[in-house]
Amino acid sequence: MVKYAHEEQSVGPSALGITVAAMSNSSPTPPGAASPRRPGFDPAATLDALTAGSRGERLLHVHEVPARAASVADWPTWVAPSVYAACAGSGVTSLWSHQRTAADLAHDGRHVVMATGTASGKSLGYLLPVLTALVEGSQAPTGRGATALYLSPTKALAADQLARVQAMAVPGVRAATYDGDTPTEERRWIRDHAQLVLTNPDLVHHSLLPLHDRWAPFLRRLRYVVIDECHTYRGVFGSHLAALLRRLRRVCARYGAHPTFVLASATVRDPALHAERLVGMPVVPVTEDGSPREAMTFALWEPGPLGDGEGRRSATSEAADLMAELVSRRVQTVAFARSRAGVEALATSARRTLAEVEPALEAAVAAYRGGYLPEERRALERSLRAGSIVGLAATNALELGVDVSGLDAVLLAGWPGTRASLWQQAGRAGRAGTRSLAVFVAADDPLDTYVVHHPEVVFGQPVEATVLDPDNPHVLGPHLAAAAAELPLKEDDLALFGTRARPLVDALVARGILRRRPTGWFWARSDRASDHVSLRGAGEVVGIVEQRTGRVLGTIDEASAHTQVHTGAVHVHQGDTYVVTELDLEHGTATAVRGDPGWSTFAQSVSAFDIVGADRTMDWGPVQVSFGTVHVHTQVTSFLRRLPSGEVIGTHPLDLPQRTLNTRAVWWTMPPQWLAAAGVAEVDIPGSAHAAEHAGIGMLPLVATCDRWDIGGVSTALHPDTGLPTIMVYDGHPGGAGFAERAFGSFEEWLRSTLETVGSCRCESGCPACVQSPKCGNGNEPLDKAGAIRLLRAVLECAPDGAARPPAQAGSPPTGQAASAPDAQATSAPDAQAVERTAATRTGG
Repeated sequence: MVKYAHEEQSVGPSALGITVAAMSNSSPTPPGAASPRRPGFDPAATLDALTAGSRGERLLHVHEVPARAASVADWPTWVAPSVYAACAGSGVTSLWSHQRTAADLAHDGRHVVMATGTASGKSLGYLLPVLTALVEGSQAPTGRGATALYLSPTKALAADQLARVQAMAVPGVRAATYDGDTPTEERRWIRDHAQLVLTNPDLVHHSLLPLHDRWAPFLRRLRYVVIDECHTYRGVFGSHLAALLRRLRRVCARYGAHPTFVLASATVRDPALHAERLVGMPVVPVTEDGSPREAMTFALWEPGPLGDGEGRRSATSEAADLMAELVSRRVQTVAFARSRAGVEALATSARRTLAEVEPALEAAVAAYRGGYLPEERRALERSLRAGSIVGLAATNALELGVDVSGLDAVLLAGWPGTRASLWQQAGRAGRAGTRSLAVFVAADDPLDTYVVHHPEVVFGQPVEATVLDPDNPHVLGPHLAAAAAELPLKEDDLALFGTRARPLVDALVARGILRRRPTGWFWARSDRASDHVSLRGAGEVVGIVEQRTGRVLGTIDEASAHTQVHTGAVHVHQGDTYVVTELDLEHGTATAVRGDPGWSTFAQSVSAFDIVGADRTMDWGPVQVSFGTVHVHTQVTSFLRRLPSGEVIGTHPLDLPQRTLNTRAVWWTMPPQWLAAAGVAEVDIPGSAHAAEHAGIGMLPLVATCDRWDIGGVSTALHPDTGLPTIMVYDGHPGGAGFAERAFGSFEEWLRSTLETVGSCRCESGCPACVQSPKCGNGNEPLDKAGAIRLLRAVLECAPDGAARPPAQAGSPPTGQAASAPDAQATSAPDAQAVERTAATRTGG
């Protein structure tokens, strides 16, 4: 039976001042553009068509998000006449209230963060003060004039913003993108002449700051730094950006510049706190969304069973069928998949279906993902706007603000990682001010299954609190070394980097990385300090080099290199397949040859963990729950070769060194006699604990803003440090990323949702929707679903009232962490992945 929920009062994101989406007055539909939708799009009627026949049982819940009226503000008097003329020429003669508020604050030199709905015109909120400053600076009789720096997490978003600025054609404003794709011959011109440089944090880290003397004229006049989609900077990636921005502020100050920071995000629970942790200064939040928004119909959908009755269809296959149906009805649709391969498979399947039922529409479906050339992506965006593309399968590159107006429907094939990302993707529809439809299609995964059967976790909850830790020593230490290489560190500089900076600097001196002199600390090595830091991971980086040409295909953090680019690994880069012929960890290179062997590879590993110390502990009768520091020892020992069918065709040994990860974890211990009384015999403990650990990892994103690939786990029937059966879930990043601490603070909620998911799954002995894991280093053996249910139920029966409350007030960030919200790995989470492992009686998820 389908449940309908009408959001008549303050429920869901709009109740928090965090709206789902909004019509953007900064990007109106171009005059004369073709409209792919039929007049009067009706989401309810469309859902009725999708649920015809046996598919009606797959629609589990329908939720209505109400419309929102506009709040208009007058145009500021301080805006340069040429900037106003450019806006008026595109039809924008008034502002939404949040645009005016943010623009005024930035113009007054106040650091500001805008956290309003998708497509609510945030770009205009920061472009007005930025472009006005650039125009006024260009009129100065001498000198360079004012400059501005725009940072985005993806190249596509920077290119989209550049197109927007160029379309405004403000006289005297010279803007350019500067990233890894920028030709060498253009870089000098951009440094010397561009007023607005649009780039990403990686370029600032590897080029702008190490070569700041070349950028001196630009930095000397830097007035504004814009940080777009700031919710993507969470976990380790967010901690890296926080350190990078402190380095940028320090170098700017060297040239006498103190720029105003303007941050933008569609969904952040506590935008001021998140922004302040990123930039290290007080930031004023703007959260009241003044843009209008038409109603949205949001459906939760569970795919049907496979033909043989074993398991259910994949979210990708189900979404492909739904897209084909929507396209055949001329409903312009974007379907989000979680991987590049998923995007290609979804588009291909939808085209195949359309070729059979309506061949004329086969060419109206396309894929959009990273790895395409910039001109290909721009062409796809133009075709989508014009209406020649009716169905588009995409990764979250379209989630992050690429301007696409006028969509009718959005399909989400699998949980995108966070509620914030869910609303961000859903907000791609209805951007032309019309009603819209969003359908979340559950993957065969514990969290997805739980969500579609518990709609209140989406519609009755605020977006998640994201964590980042600027004081993480594993992140901050290398950045301090990089800062010293840019400009010698002085005693007065250390306060900028926080209280942990001084002991870290002393440690860098002891290791010979920095040299202490009377005038400060100096970089003591001959290589580049920035090469030792990967912003999207932690630790050393390994370059992936094509054997024939010597071309660097990309980089990967050293931890992930063991599992992803070991000798014999099949590696996919921008759609091309390579086989790694050698991994040289000493020199930090993985050599690869191009070619598709017809199989994929899967690393296997063993692991163990040492408990360094518990920071906090809860006693639940015989069960003890702890949070603290652990050392996880891991060694990749072999890899499997698998055919596309899943058949294993070989196992091959590897000789790789053991790695030790110093991180943070939550763990709990249980006496074996007590487990036996609960129905878990001693012989069943390994499989029961392993299954409970897998399920817990799958459900952790419900209480912590993480992807299951951000975390790892180990379970053992007898741990030497505790002397008891122990289950541990840890952050897969050196120093921790805050996820395990969230798990400790919400332990009871986390375990209850885990138990409910496993207990309600209809499989007999375990499946991907409950206890099997896609990244288990032990091949999902042993697993005991029934034992896991008994174990989890017994633990929860011991929970005392109030014992499992967060260390701070419910909903607030854990000690030492910041709360905000966006996913993600996804696109923006760190590259380091914690794989599942096992060793002897230890099993890992």
